[in-house]
Amino acid sequence: MTMVSSEAPRILISRMSAVGDTILTLPVACALRERFPQAYLGWVVEPRPSEVLHGHECLDVVITLPRGWFRKLSGVIEARRKLKPHRFEFSIDCQSRTKSSLACWLSGAKTRIGCRGKYGSELSPYFNNLLIEPQSTHLTDRSLELLSPLGIVEPPVQWKYPLSADADQWASEITQRLGVRDGYAVINPGASLDARRWEMCRFGCVAQHLGERHKLPSVVVWGNEREEKWAREIVATSAGHATLAPATDLTTLAAIIKHGRLFVSGDTGPLHLAVAVRTPSVALHGVTRPENSGPYGTPHIAIRVLNDKGSQQHSPTDNSAMLLITSERVCCECDRMLATNHGKQCEVA
Repeated sequence: MTMVSSEAPRILISRMSAVGDTILTLPVACALRERFPQAYLGWVVEPRPSEVLHGHECLDVVITLPRGWFRKLSGVIEARRKLKPHRFEFSIDCQSRTKSSLACWLSGAKTRIGCRGKYGSELSPYFNNLLIEPQSTHLTDRSLELLSPLGIVEPPVQWKYPLSADADQWASEITQRLGVRDGYAVINPGASLDARRWEMCRFGCVAQHLGERHKLPSVVVWGNEREEKWAREIVATSAGHATLAPATDLTTLAAIIKHGRLFVSGDTGPLHLAVAVRTPSVALHGVTRPENSGPYGTPHIAIRVLNDKGSQQHSPTDNSAMLLITSERVCCECDRMLATNHGKQCEVA
């Protein structure tokens, strides 16, 4: 039974950090807006992931708090000052950690929904007062389960990713300038941790394979100086079948990915960006589990290879788990993706 007595409740979503996790939580905003068209919906978040929320059609307000805000009294006071005037009645703590649950408490929401059990960590079980133990494994499904007290059960998963006409036009002009307007794959070598990094020469082999077998050039995207170096290495080992993308922010990156026919990447924020803009993706997982954080739904493909012991011990710098994935395996999965009947397929040579 729903706890909501009004058709215009004031609801706060709390997912503070990580671009990829923020994107994976977007279906919560979509489900709330569909069920409560007149609701006032807010989202509290840190600066970097806030870029994927601004302009989202389901949100009325995005409240940005600086990283580390909860470690200083002045930061806590400022957070309360920003949150309190919105008069939230309910909060959905999709992250269920200290900072995300504290933000919910500071908002003044009387009903603060969060996770119990292994997904409710640190001090979140004390700041939240209605605890749900998610049964699903994937982050998106777990987050949606928190909506059940509001009468929302198994809603359709939607992203409605905000993409401006200006970004779309920019991507069209850039791809024409790069000579790939007739279709291309997007390769993303970026990795938040070295443990999630694949070898650049293997990405180069994939780009060569796509070019030779499918007549599909690759555009290699990058987000910082280190990744630009990796991207140039991929281009250099692609036998002329890959080209370097220009510098992008999250908005323009989303536009380039949206126009691609295929996206190849490790488990990182842009992977989930590709899912949100509906570009078929082949994801490489080493130390992360696809069932927890892989590309959501069809037609996406996640690759993970276990070692002989069936498990993978790792450190933040050990990418041995990623190196169990061969370029031949990735090429095979790309072939399979491009051969299926999806809207962004290309012709198989």
